[in-house]
Amino acid sequence: QVQLVEFGGGSVQAGGSLTLSCAASGVIFSINAMGWYRQAQGSQREFVGMTSTDLGTNYRDSVKGRFTVSRDNAKNTVYLQMNSLKPEDSAVYSCYADVRSYSGDPYFRRYWGQGTQVTVAS
Repeated sequence: QVQLVEFGGGSVQAGGSLTLSCAASGVIFSINAMGWYRQAQGSQREFVGMTSTDLGTNYRDSVKGRFTVSRDNAKNTVYLQMNSLKPEDSAVYSCYADVRSYSGDPYFRRYWGQGTQVTVAS
């Protein structure tokens, strides 16, 4: 019903910047929150950051001050601007959206993109 597609993954040098985007499409009445997780090789998936219409923004401590999550509501798109990248930031980054499908829908469901690889070289 809902598809999310990420753009912008790639390789950068340590200290560099990269911006990811993720656009949601499909049966969407409203989106409460959009955000990002990441999973490094051999590690568990971890929360990166998010933005919500009612809760504002939130980030994991290790990316605060370096990463910024923003959102274009008209385009159902969330961005992740990553600055001062470190090798430890290398991971597959996945976006998500919490979606209500119709007016009056009391629930929302979380949909995920397929992920995009970010590699930060020393």
